[in-house]
Amino acid sequence: MRIALINENSQAAKNGLIYSQLADVALPLGHEVVNIGMFGPDDKSLTYVQNGILASILLSSKAVDFVVSGCGTGEGALLALNSMPGVLCGYVRDPSDAYLFRQINDGNAIALPFAKGFGWGAELNLHYVFEKLLSTSGGEGYPKERQIPEQRNKKILDGVKTVSYRPLSEVLKDLDQELLLGAIDRPSFREVFVKYAEEGELKKQVLALLK
Repeated sequence: MRIALINENSQAAKNGLIYSQLADVALPLGHEVVNIGMFGPDDKSLTYVQNGILASILLSSKAVDFVVSGCGTGEGALLALNSMPGVLCGYVRDPSDAYLFRQINDGNAIALPFAKGFGWGAELNLHYVFEKLLSTSGGEGYPKERQIPEQRNKKILDGVKTVSYRPLSEVLKDLDQELLLGAIDRPSFREVFVKYAEEGELKKQVLALLK
């Protein structure tokens, strides 16, 4: 699984800490981690709204399989990511949230609070969150006796989302273009997108915007 880390401006200074904890867990399990940034307060700014745009493009193009994001409380990132097509984002504060979201909802993104409650042991909590998130296959259901209905509900939700969201190609055309370009016109995104995104109309559309 290829996992993207995306930070917004208020928590950019913590990017290195978050990346190190994510990589420490993910790499030994055979996953790949790509860091989209922000890499620090002086990096080109990203808002949590732009994090949602980036997550949707990366996931919809299959450039990545999973996105780790967040903001001060995690709530803004959660709303922004879930506002975009192709993203099923869970709010994760602790390891049990991570495990239950992965097993029951089997989404493709999480939003973490990187300021609220982020005190002593914060790096340990991140490490344990990523362990619970990545150490098992998703969608196995919890508790075990609820496996079949939980898996059925996930399929129903996926079906509802395909109806209730417009295609990403249409969304990108109608978005404020300054907002959109502010998100995608960054070397870290371009490198990952060019290398890994599926060939097709979405890739052509995004690359045309970057010319």
